[in-house]
Amino acid sequence: QVQVAESGGDLVQAGGSLRLTCEVSGSIRSSVAMAWYRQAPGKQREWVAGLYSNGFTKYADPVKGRFTMSRDKTGNTNYLQMNSLKPDDTGLYFCNVKFVPNSVGSWGQGTQVTVSS
Repeated sequence: QVQVAESGGDLVQAGGSLRLTCEVSGSIRSSVAMAWYRQAPGKQREWVAGLYSNGFTKYADPVKGRFTMSRDKTGNTNYLQMNSLKPDDTGLYFCNVKFVPNSVGSWGQGTQVTVSS
């Protein structure tokens, strides 16, 4: 069974940086897409960034130029480097991994990011 685990969330001051990690285990297939979502208190979950099997990355407008997604050589771990953090970046960050295109994918439990002003 596929397991997804996020880590790296913390309390940080505005302008600071964090690196989130998403580790995937239990799959014998390579992923076709990995993505990060976030959910702020009282708001819906929103897509933040995506990394695809061809190496292409895509970012939501609010984080463009500040967040960078990457992965390790195995493809089982991806990272979200977050720089110039703002209070609006506060939320529970989730990793989603797809092994089949257009599928629901597998979710982790999330890691909390809190940015203080």
